[in-house]
Amino acid sequence: MLYTIGHSNRAIDEFIELLKEYRVDAIADVRSSPFSGMNPQYNREELKRSLSSHGIAYVFLGKELGARREEPSCYVDGVARYEKIAETEAFRAGLDRIRSGVKSRRIAMMCAEKDPLTCHRTILICRHLRGDVSMAHIVEPGALELHDDAEERLMRLFGLNNRNLFESREEVLAEAYEKQGEKIAYRSTVSAARGESDE
Repeated sequence: MLYTIGHSNRAIDEFIELLKEYRVDAIADVRSSPFSGMNPQYNREELKRSLSSHGIAYVFLGKELGARREEPSCYVDGVARYEKIAETEAFRAGLDRIRSGVKSRRIAMMCAEKDPLTCHRTILICRHLRGDVSMAHIVEPGALELHDDAEERLMRLFGLNNRNLFESREEVLAEAYEKQGEKIAYRSTVSAARGESDE
């Protein structure tokens, strides 16, 4: 099982208790920039120290799996395009690291957003891991959303769950992923669109 979690504005102790509830022993940080001005407890080095003190490993995969890319080819008119990110060698390498890691660790992919549907960890990364690993999203204490249920919620979000008989679930789901990807995609400054990070 691969878990995902958004740190949101939780206290670090609350965050770690959530990880312990699901026996997570490794965090894969998929934020492009592993810092939080409003929640400094989730800055990369501070988070790494906090996790380590509880026996939880930390790895930064934001360069591979982040949504704010340095590659100019990932942007169209200053908007990061998830389908282009998914084609990059770095992204594929990041997916391979996750697939390999879940064989020996209980990993949670971490980003900032609490709701998995408003975060690229679900709409971009999990979309390309489905079929390879079982996935679930840690939302609150005692509240785990299986990825299949998240996908049903995603289709309902766009009123796509009652489509006609001539479209397969996969076709409808692909449309829902694309719509949500467009909605939440990172919109860069001109410099980022040229490949210069503005983070």
